[in-house]
Amino acid sequence: MPLYEYTARTKDGQAKEGRLTIQSEKELAEHLSSENLILTSAKVVMSSAKKGFFSKFFSNTRVSHIQKIFFTQNLQVMIRTGFSLSNALNTLAIQTPSKGFREIIMEMKQDVESGKTFSDAIRKHKKIFSELFVNMVAAGEVSGKLDEVLNQLTVQMKKDHTLIAKIKSAMTYPVIVVVAMIGLIIAMMLFVLPNLLSVFEEASVELPTPTRILIAITNFVSTQGHWALLAIVIITVILLRIIKTERGKYYYHLLLLKVPIAGPIIKKVNLARFTRSLSSLLKTDIPIVQTLQIISRTLGNVHYRNVMVEAAEQVKKGVSIAKTLEKRPQLFPAIVTQMINVGEESGTLDTIVAEVAQFFEEDVDQTMQNLSTIIEPVLMLGLGAGVAGLAVSIILPIYNLSEAF
Repeated sequence: MPLYEYTARTKDGQAKEGRLTIQSEKELAEHLSSENLILTSAKVVMSSAKKGFFSKFFSNTRVSHIQKIFFTQNLQVMIRTGFSLSNALNTLAIQTPSKGFREIIMEMKQDVESGKTFSDAIRKHKKIFSELFVNMVAAGEVSGKLDEVLNQLTVQMKKDHTLIAKIKSAMTYPVIVVVAMIGLIIAMMLFVLPNLLSVFEEASVELPTPTRILIAITNFVSTQGHWALLAIVIITVILLRIIKTERGKYYYHLLLLKVPIAGPIIKKVNLARFTRSLSSLLKTDIPIVQTLQIISRTLGNVHYRNVMVEAAEQVKKGVSIAKTLEKRPQLFPAIVTQMINVGEESGTLDTIVAEVAQFFEEDVDQTMQNLSTIIEPVLMLGLGAGVAGLAVSIILPIYNLSEAF
């Protein structure tokens, strides 16, 4: 279907502009009329064929996590206050600043009006809405509690966003400092040090060891630096290709779990996401086996995903979740398996895993704060040591030259 860009007006003369994918201009006018709008002008901006071709290269449908949170939260509020799903989607489309997301919402509205369920409408947009999101919405539709499910999704999405934001915030400063240090060192070795060090080499004094090392490094960067850079790029590309394979991803994720500082953080993040997702899905009518299968596709680390798949298979055989997780103590600490075991026996698993999720989310938050506190002075010491070493390498030969005269 073609994409139309239109101008319409309300009954009181207020102008409205928008875009809509629809079969014809006549259907566009009828659609706007049902919204109490009068079509004044319309033009085809892109046919479906062209859109399909160019969208592979120039996609305008990237939706941020914040946009999805606002969409879910506002949709929940409107449905709870009595809006029909169609009217709620129409209102959200008008209020959405992103053209790409607006078109997607309008497409979902059309699907709903044509008789499709909301879960079927959002299932078409897998790059935007996760499988967990789609299945929870489907469960909410069946139970008649869509507003409650959307509220649960809003809470979970906010917690996920907060968790990711704190990790990014803690790592931003160290990354900036390290990149700046490397850039400064390379710039000095390419443009400043060669001229200065050539004076020392031509002098008839014996150069100290730090200066000779600095000269060797500078000469290598000046003459062979481009080859070294090319080698780094090639090796990086090869490693990235390997990591994308199933076997490569398996060993890469295993290595990440064993890295001293990053490993524990990755474990806590996956445990927080696992328990939070489990808590949300248990509040719906989704079967436990399907719940574990859905969770397996939401976790970031392949080893945690594999355990979820195994747990789903074991549950089919009558084995409890806790029993399966107990076999992986390196991934699931005793506190997690014991709490899950208590929840399964008492019938309060959704409440207990929600508390476990809260514990790990707060633990990650505290860990990132402590990490920032530790990393900053370490970086300053490293920067100071680098500057001091550079200064010594330059000052010592100058001192020797002055003694020679």
